[in-house]
Amino acid sequence: MFASTDAHAFRCKNKLVKDGMHEQQVVAICGKPTTMRHLGWAMRSFPITQRSRYPGGFTTGITYPGYSLSQEVVITEYVYNFGPRKLMRRLVFEGGVLVTIETIGYGYIEK
Repeated sequence: MFASTDAHAFRCKNKLVKDGMHEQQVVAICGKPTTMRHLGWAMRSFPITQRSRYPGGFTTGITYPGYSLSQEVVITEYVYNFGPRKLMRRLVFEGGVLVTIETIGYGYIEK
C-alpha cells in the first residue's frame, strides 16, 4: 500500500529541492524524471505589487489589497523513482514553479 505524505523539501544528489523552485532547476539537480505528465490548466490570481527602488539599493514593495491579476497556468506532474531502497517523489508544478512534493512509497527496479 502506498502512503502519501506532503513534504516541503527533499535531497537529490546531495542538493536540496524545495517548494518554489523552477522546473529547470529541479531537472538540473535530479535529472530527467521517471514519468512526466500534463495534468491540466488552472486559473491563479497574483497580487498586484508595485516595487520602488531608492538610492543605495533599498527596494520596497506595496501590495494593493483587493486587486490582483489572473493568469492561466499549466499543471505538470513529475515522478522520480530512486530505486527500491529509496522513496519515490511526486512533484507538482504550476506555471513551471514547484508547489507540491509528495512521498509515494518505495521505488522499484526499472527494466
